[in-house]
Formats: sequence, C-alpha cells, structure tokens
Amino acid sequence: MQATAYTYDSESRSGSVLLDDGTPVPFDTAAFDAGGLRLLRPGQRVRIETEGDGDARRITLVTLQTF
Repeated sequence: MQATAYTYDSESRSGSVLLDDGTPVPFDTAAFDAGGLRLLRPGQRVRIETEGDGDARRITLVTLQTF
C-alpha cells in the first residue's frame, strides 16, 4: 500500500503517514527499522505494510516508494 510521510521524529524513529484517503496512521520504531531507512522527510511517498483492520490497524513496515 502507498502513503505519504506526514510526521517523523528522528530521535524515536517513529511518526505517521497519510493514506491516500487522508487517514493518518502512526508507525513505531520497529516498522521504521524494518524498512532499512535512515531518514524520512514529510511529503515523501512511502510503501507500507499493515496488519489488522480499523482501529487495530498497525504499520509493520515503512520504506520508500520506488518506481
């Protein structure tokens, strides 16, 4: 699934993304580290993997979207 980086805290390596429908979804350090990224800037397009639905949805991976 694709999303747009919305917030990112480099100290905690966590933040949030906006889904294409505008829904914000937070991600934790484990999801950021799983993608192998070093830095994330708001506005970057990312690929995410999630598990769960609705309020139980959580991001398990954040990585840059490549074409």
